[in-house]
Amino acid sequence: MTQLRFGFLATLVFSLALGLTPDTAHASKCFAYVEQAPELRPSTSPVPGVVPVGFSTAQLAPSVRITYVTHSTFRLETPEGVVIATDYAGFAGAGVVPTVVTMNHAHETHYTAFPDPAIQHVLRGWNPQGGPAKHNLTVEDVLIRNVPTDIRHWDGGAERDGNSIFIFEVADLCIGHLGHLHHKPTPEQLAMIGRLDVVFAPVDGSYTLDLPTMIELLKELRTSLVIPMHSFSDSSLRLFLAGMLSDFELDMAKEATIEISLTTLPRQPTVLVLPGR
Repeated sequence: MTQLRFGFLATLVFSLALGLTPDTAHASKCFAYVEQAPELRPSTSPVPGVVPVGFSTAQLAPSVRITYVTHSTFRLETPEGVVIATDYAGFAGAGVVPTVVTMNHAHETHYTAFPDPAIQHVLRGWNPQGGPAKHNLTVEDVLIRNVPTDIRHWDGGAERDGNSIFIFEVADLCIGHLGHLHHKPTPEQLAMIGRLDVVFAPVDGSYTLDLPTMIELLKELRTSLVIPMHSFSDSSLRLFLAGMLSDFELDMAKEATIEISLTTLPRQPTVLVLPGR
């Protein structure tokens, strides 16, 4: 009981610190896992594996379509048709203009100063006016929020709150994009992230977080599905996979687009490598 009470209080404190209301925190599936303690999470994977686009079997739950575009950019398409592009630098892949884009400030390959004016919501992972960015946006069937982190500069300096971990809560899934993560999140930040079902993780091992720390972080997050990005080379990807395979299964996708739902999360924690990294 003490552990559950601490989880609830920690979630409430960190929610208020980032400008989220108690009602929002209570409604969040990701926060609910923090409140209950991760080890109490029930099994929700009666159908193992990731379902490729075009799979003919009827879905047991609403699914999110995920397409790897390039670098750190993914297209997410929700059941109600909201299109999201992550780490948008001006290119969001084939298809309609995204409804929402997220950006981060580390390099110009992760943001643009001139987003397409047709984009309804441009969410910057940093605050140009100073202080942390604060996003808590609901668009149709998706809640989008962020947890700010710092970024370092090559001259040894740092930009406080220059990066955001964006979290997309949709179709009973918690999907996290780590952005250009440069340091391991603090316990407070981890509590704000909550329990993620799917996470997009940069695995270059040099420009972003070093590989041993990234691997340690992903194991602590207890994520069902890890999708690597931002690898730059096969060697960094191989090193990442070698460090993950003691605790995660490996799946190599043939297509850059998958559909995932609560009922098709893998039974065992899995790293899914999409083509085109």
